[in-house]
Amino acid sequence: MIIGIIPSRYASTRFPGKPLADIDGKPMIQRVLEQARQVKAFAHVLVATDDDRIANVVREAGGVAVMTRSDHPSGTDRCWEAYSRLVTDGTVSASPSNYIINIQGDEPYINPAQIDELAAVLDGTVELATQMSPVDSAEVLHSPNEVKITVSGRGEALYFSRQPIPYLRGVDDMSVWHERHAYHRHIGLYAYRADILEQITQLPPSSLEKAESLEQLRWLEAGYRIKLVPTRYQSQSVDAPADVEKALLSRRP
Repeated sequence: MIIGIIPSRYASTRFPGKPLADIDGKPMIQRVLEQARQVKAFAHVLVATDDDRIANVVREAGGVAVMTRSDHPSGTDRCWEAYSRLVTDGTVSASPSNYIINIQGDEPYINPAQIDELAAVLDGTVELATQMSPVDSAEVLHSPNEVKITVSGRGEALYFSRQPIPYLRGVDDMSVWHERHAYHRHIGLYAYRADILEQITQLPPSSLEKAESLEQLRWLEAGYRIKLVPTRYQSQSVDAPADVEKALLSRRP
């Protein structure tokens, strides 16, 4: 069984009330929910939130909202609490082979087919999975806001970094690095096997995680395997008010 969970909190340093921002006539969280409900692989889809305003919007749109604590440090932790509540109330069985897909609540036009791509690899042996796409510009490669991935021969993550890794020795012109090596950027859609999700939420922050400010490094440092799934889909996240117009433009042919 695969459950889609959209963690959503009202507070945001750069964009307070972001989940309720108007996106072409609808609150953003409703837009995300509508996209997620089109995913063929999902047995259940819900929004995990700590805010009654968000929950009310979800319910008025015919969706399921699960109230969670307000002190979660990450969406991963919020997903675990929401999933645990589904198990406790009998909505889903407590199978360790269930999977939870964490859908970012700030990508109003995420393509359902992209989520189905990730779901397709969840065969019971996969512990964690996420997505990647090719780096096609020097701007993306050298931006600290774009997370890059080094990939093993088994298609699993070796490392995530805000810096381009590997360093291309002997290629002094860094503007052409992306043309000389197959770099990959991280697409932040996560899938967790239920038993692994429980375990990783108990881990303390790691040194690599603190250095790069990337939660997934905590999992790698603890020895967990992260399957990487290539995708051709791109979606525009809304991190600040100025990004609303970018999201609207991104859906146009």
